[in-house]
Amino acid sequence: MRIAVYGRQQSTSVIPYVEQLMVALESHQCEILLYQPFLHFLQKHSSKKYKHQTFSSNTDLRHQVDVIFSVGGDGTMLDTLTLVQDSMIPVAGVNTGRLGFLSGIATDNLSKAVSEIVSGNYALDKRALLRLESNVNLFGNVNYALNELTIHKKDSSSMMTIHTYINGEYLNSYWADGLLVSTPTGSTGYSLSCGGPIVMPQSGNFVITPIAPHNLNVRPIVINDQHVLSLEVEGRSRYFLASLDARSVTIDGHIQLAVRKENFTLNLVRLHDENFLKTLRNKLMWGADSRN
Repeated sequence: MRIAVYGRQQSTSVIPYVEQLMVALESHQCEILLYQPFLHFLQKHSSKKYKHQTFSSNTDLRHQVDVIFSVGGDGTMLDTLTLVQDSMIPVAGVNTGRLGFLSGIATDNLSKAVSEIVSGNYALDKRALLRLESNVNLFGNVNYALNELTIHKKDSSSMMTIHTYINGEYLNSYWADGLLVSTPTGSTGYSLSCGGPIVMPQSGNFVITPIAPHNLNVRPIVINDQHVLSLEVEGRSRYFLASLDARSVTIDGHIQLAVRKENFTLNLVRLHDENFLKTLRNKLMWGADSRN
């Protein structure tokens, strides 16, 4: 089995878990490919010697690996998507961060998780993506997101106005600090912190959530993801910020934006003892008695 391992070059706290993961993979005679910048990071900070093959782009992964392990938090998982792209390679997230809605493998369960995955004893959780289209190529060939599109003010404290249309029909002009269009996966992220609802992963929806709206009766709305959203931005400032997950670019009011459902998904590896409802209870501590 050919396994790719991706991680960020940030915190040395992940190194013990990477070492544990590598031992588990090697015990199953897996052929391992390490993300090249991450290998350099490990060689600099780890006492272990790594002489594995490397990868650095989607081309190196496509049709070449069976599973990719993403070691870190949910932010690392979002980075992994930009490498996996539309290859449909299953992604197993190892959570070394805090909340970890997407990275479902706990560090104390690594050896068992590797055994299950190598044995094929897992399910694929197909997560919908959103696609951003515009009259200017803003994000190259990675113009999609797992969590959300965010439109936000940039250079001024003044609010902005986002005129929003659904399939060409006028919905509303949001006078706010910004606007989020999130997938069901993204509903537990930035959208949730802005008062948006939690949406089940396979619901087939987009959530439109205003960020600090001026009119308090303007609330988040859930729409079918077969609809196309069109956005026009204006404000006192000349420039605004557009973000797909953690990637951001500066835009101005002349740029036209449209959001639709992407035609491929992200395949998340889910072990059979994990599911979305269990994740909700554990991560959000539903049912926990805070009086103790």
